[in-house]
Amino acid sequence: MGYLWVVDLGVSGRTAMVAASSKGIGLACARALLLEGAAVSLCGRNEDSLRRAADELSSDCPQARILWTRCDVTDPSALSKWHEATCENLGVPDILITNTGGPPTGVLNEIDDSKWHAGFEATLLTAVRLTNLVADGMKRSGWGRIVHISSVVAFDPNEMLAISTTLRMGLRALTRLQSDLLAPHGITVNSVLPGHTHTDRQMHLARVWSEKTGDSHASYFEKMSREIPARRLAQPHEISDVVAFLCSDRASYVTGESILVDGGLARSM
Repeated sequence: MGYLWVVDLGVSGRTAMVAASSKGIGLACARALLLEGAAVSLCGRNEDSLRRAADELSSDCPQARILWTRCDVTDPSALSKWHEATCENLGVPDILITNTGGPPTGVLNEIDDSKWHAGFEATLLTAVRLTNLVADGMKRSGWGRIVHISSVVAFDPNEMLAISTTLRMGLRALTRLQSDLLAPHGITVNSVLPGHTHTDRQMHLARVWSEKTGDSHASYFEKMSREIPARRLAQPHEISDVVAFLCSDRASYVTGESILVDGGLARSM
């Protein structure tokens, strides 16, 4: 399991919804919040993966309150059912982490409309829909934390990730617009932008790169590491540590921000 970060962030007793949380960064976010005493509602498309994630988290946090719901985040009715199940079993959500698998890869002239539509549904509309679902409850309590998991390409365009680059830049704008709307109600909205991180998504990108170049997966990861000033890829917990802080009382005056967690990868200023 690796490193665990435990410090009182003032989220004990809160309820969190964490999307796409059966593995990778989503799972790391769920673990970080559970360790701080929050009740956490997981979702994902694969029931077996969700069961394994819930079992793993229960082992890490034996006293934790965990709910899992099979849910396709691109399906509005499924999102509503997940939200309803969370309210009924854990309480009205105080914290929302939006997260999805990366959109289809490819350069601009390789992408058809179906891939654009799929990417838009998953990357932007999911963040819009989930925020709309939780906002009223957060307004009533006068407290809320919303964090969108995005990507470094929101600052540094990547030719092979044309859809992700375009939509993640849109997510930056959405973050700012939502934060302006919700800040008067004690709700903060921020985005976290990971760089290269050891996840299934990164393994997929390694396979795509290997197919195009004929080089090995190992050479891909060596290349990625050389691009990063820190000279290594991130572990998921290094992303979730920042997310947990943004969900805390200590981050009460941080809102509308898109925060890079990339080991210095992005060159934009």
